[in-house]
Amino acid sequence: MSRSDPILIVGGGLGGLTTALALARRGWSARVLEGAPEFGAIGYGIQFGPNVFHVLDRIGLMETVVAVADSPAAVLMRDALDGKELVRISTGSSFRARFKYPYIIVHRIDLHNVLLDACRRNDAIELVADAMVTGFEDRRDRVEVTTADGRTFSGAAVVAADGFRSLFRAKLIGDGEPRPIGYVALRTIVPIAELRADVPRDCVVLWAGPGFHIVHYPLRHGAQFNIVAVFRTSSHAEKGDAASYRAELEHAYHDAHPSMRALIAMMDLQWRRSISDRDPVRRWSNGRIVLLGDAAHAPLQSLAQGACMAIEDGFCLGELIHAADGDYQAAFRGFEAARLLRTARVQLESRALWDFYHCGGIERDVRNASLADWDEAHVFKCLAWLYDGFPAPALISR
Repeated sequence: MSRSDPILIVGGGLGGLTTALALARRGWSARVLEGAPEFGAIGYGIQFGPNVFHVLDRIGLMETVVAVADSPAAVLMRDALDGKELVRISTGSSFRARFKYPYIIVHRIDLHNVLLDACRRNDAIELVADAMVTGFEDRRDRVEVTTADGRTFSGAAVVAADGFRSLFRAKLIGDGEPRPIGYVALRTIVPIAELRADVPRDCVVLWAGPGFHIVHYPLRHGAQFNIVAVFRTSSHAEKGDAASYRAELEHAYHDAHPSMRALIAMMDLQWRRSISDRDPVRRWSNGRIVLLGDAAHAPLQSLAQGACMAIEDGFCLGELIHAADGDYQAAFRGFEAARLLRTARVQLESRALWDFYHCGGIERDVRNASLADWDEAHVFKCLAWLYDGFPAPALISR
């Protein structure tokens, strides 16, 4: 099959669209299959460290993304019980001088639309909505996928960017359901004019508490305010009604700082999700099929890097497919070699940070005392492995 034969990308999220753009810039055709009736995204905020711009700059979308995003004045960590500021990472001139690119906060819909519009402008990319993939077969010289409505699509290879509960991961790896950690998350966005809580409005703030936290930051150039409330609960896997969710929330935050309690009073209870991740695995491919993003290496949210890893994956994979010139197994081996340790570190450090954020008692005292010694140079050194991006991928010999 030639490069004009499309590579099938299953999943029209950030990772899938980045993969399509990375392939198209090298002259390869891509067909993106999205299971939803329309291409779109969940309407909440997202954070990106400077490492995402190592990709966005190369695919020509940096300025467009910056235009729809905001750069916070700082990223803060506060104690959720007494409100004390524990860490402040200025994202201004010294941050930009060290990491070359900004730290941004952006509405996920706005970012998704930037990628989607770029795909629509590219003749090498075909977008197919309402195409829920339910089966697939690797025929050695091509891959065929079938959809819920009975259609069949054939391509030179399949990139499975189908998320946390990936059909392809279930078939290729078979490691069961994601690992629940006993926490749930609530998300909401409110007009910033309606915000009554005494909290910073120009920063990303993490309030870290024993068994609970809140993250908040502004969106859309200060018009909106994004709030994420996370807490441990024995009913994390259960469904309930608004009254039970509200009681659960009030109980979890009964010792929290007054500013946090003011924030949870504003929470929309419709969006509630159990939090899980997956263990790192060494192989993400088989034959002409490869996993990407959360399908391959879903982390906890501690480092705010899940979407960024998917975007990095997409660019790296596109480059390696081009370098392999049609030898997909070589490209996929190179992809695994290039991305395994970095993504596994994100997964494992996210787990360690989760405990660090949520500790109580003497552990909290030790954490807070240790953080008092952290200066900007130390924080930048800790972040360098992540924010400096990843090296150019090397192709494994065929």
